[in-house]
Amino acid sequence: MNRSEGCQGTVPSGSLRESRRSVRPTARPGVMGLLLVAAVILTTGTGCLIPIYSGDPIRRAQQLIFTSEDLRAIADEWERIWFLDQPSHMTPFRTHGGIL
Repeated sequence: MNRSEGCQGTVPSGSLRESRRSVRPTARPGVMGLLLVAAVILTTGTGCLIPIYSGDPIRRAQQLIFTSEDLRAIADEWERIWFLDQPSHMTPFRTHGGIL
Protein backbone atom coordinates (compact mmCIF):
# COMPACT_ATOMS: atom_id res chain seq x y z
CA MET A 1 0.00 0.00 0.00
CA ASN A 2 1.33 3.38 -1.00
CA ARG A 3 1.26 6.39 1.31
CA SER A 4 -1.07 8.31 -0.93
CA GLU A 5 -3.53 5.44 -1.34
CA GLY A 6 -4.28 4.28 2.20
CA CYS A 7 -5.33 7.30 4.29
CA GLN A 8 -7.89 9.98 3.78
CA GLY A 9 -6.61 13.50 3.35
CA THR A 10 -3.09 12.53 2.39
CA VAL A 11 -1.03 14.71 0.17
CA PRO A 12 0.87 13.32 -2.76
CA SER A 13 4.53 13.05 -1.91
CA GLY A 14 5.63 15.46 -4.66
CA SER A 15 3.61 18.43 -3.38
CA LEU A 16 4.85 17.93 0.21
CA ARG A 17 8.42 18.26 -0.95
CA GLU A 18 7.60 21.34 -2.95
CA SER A 19 5.88 23.01 0.02
CA ARG A 20 8.96 22.46 2.19
CA ARG A 21 11.22 23.98 -0.42
CA SER A 22 9.08 27.08 -0.78
CA VAL A 23 9.47 28.06 2.89
CA ARG A 24 12.09 30.82 3.19
CA PRO A 25 13.64 32.23 6.34
CA THR A 26 12.34 35.66 7.35
CA ALA A 27 15.78 37.33 7.64
CA ARG A 28 18.28 37.45 4.84
CA PRO A 29 21.61 35.72 5.50
CA GLY A 30 23.56 38.83 4.50
CA VAL A 31 21.90 40.98 7.16
CA MET A 32 22.43 38.32 9.83
CA GLY A 33 26.07 38.01 8.84
CA LEU A 34 26.59 41.77 9.11
CA LEU A 35 24.96 41.81 12.53
CA LEU A 36 27.17 38.96 13.68
CA VAL A 37 30.34 40.68 12.42
CA ALA A 38 29.32 43.97 14.09
CA ALA A 39 28.67 42.19 17.39
CA VAL A 40 32.07 40.47 17.28
CA ILE A 41 33.88 43.72 16.50
CA LEU A 42 32.13 45.61 19.30
CA THR A 43 32.69 42.93 21.94
CA THR A 44 36.32 42.06 21.23
CA GLY A 45 37.72 45.50 22.07
CA THR A 46 38.88 46.36 25.56
CA GLY A 47 37.39 49.34 27.29
CA CYS A 48 35.48 52.14 25.67
CA LEU A 49 35.40 52.81 21.95
CA ILE A 50 36.39 56.43 22.60
CA PRO A 51 39.17 56.59 25.23
CA ILE A 52 38.49 58.97 28.10
CA TYR A 53 42.16 59.76 28.77
CA SER A 54 44.94 60.90 26.45
CA GLY A 55 47.48 58.53 24.94
CA ASP A 56 50.37 60.77 26.04
CA PRO A 57 51.66 59.48 29.42
CA ILE A 58 52.37 62.93 30.87
CA ARG A 59 49.00 64.34 29.91
CA ARG A 60 47.24 61.15 31.04
CA ALA A 61 48.86 61.40 34.49
CA GLN A 62 47.65 65.00 34.78
CA GLN A 63 44.12 63.99 33.75
CA LEU A 64 44.12 61.15 36.32
CA ILE A 65 45.22 63.55 39.06
CA PHE A 66 42.45 65.97 38.15
CA THR A 67 39.90 63.13 38.16
CA SER A 68 41.01 61.85 41.56
CA GLU A 69 40.86 65.38 43.01
CA ASP A 70 37.32 65.76 41.68
CA LEU A 71 36.32 62.46 43.29
CA ARG A 72 37.93 63.50 46.58
CA ALA A 73 36.03 66.77 46.55
CA ILE A 74 32.70 64.95 46.27
CA ALA A 75 32.85 63.99 49.96
CA ASP A 76 33.43 67.64 50.96
CA GLU A 77 30.53 68.77 48.79
CA TRP A 78 28.27 66.10 50.27
CA GLU A 79 29.07 67.27 53.82
CA ARG A 80 28.49 70.88 52.85
CA ILE A 81 25.13 70.16 51.20
CA TRP A 82 23.83 68.17 54.20
CA PHE A 83 25.31 70.68 56.71
CA LEU A 84 27.59 68.01 58.18
CA ASP A 85 30.54 70.39 58.19
CA GLN A 86 29.01 72.68 60.84
CA PRO A 87 30.57 72.84 64.28
CA SER A 88 29.06 70.56 66.88
CA HIS A 89 26.98 72.06 69.66
CA MET A 90 27.39 68.96 71.74
CA THR A 91 30.18 69.75 74.19
CA PRO A 92 31.75 67.16 76.46
CA PHE A 93 31.17 69.42 79.50
CA ARG A 94 28.09 71.28 80.69
CA THR A 95 27.90 75.05 80.30
CA HIS A 96 25.68 77.37 82.27
CA GLY A 97 24.27 78.92 79.09
CA GLY A 98 25.16 82.49 79.94
CA ILE A 99 27.70 84.83 78.47
CA LEU A 100 31.21 84.08 79.69
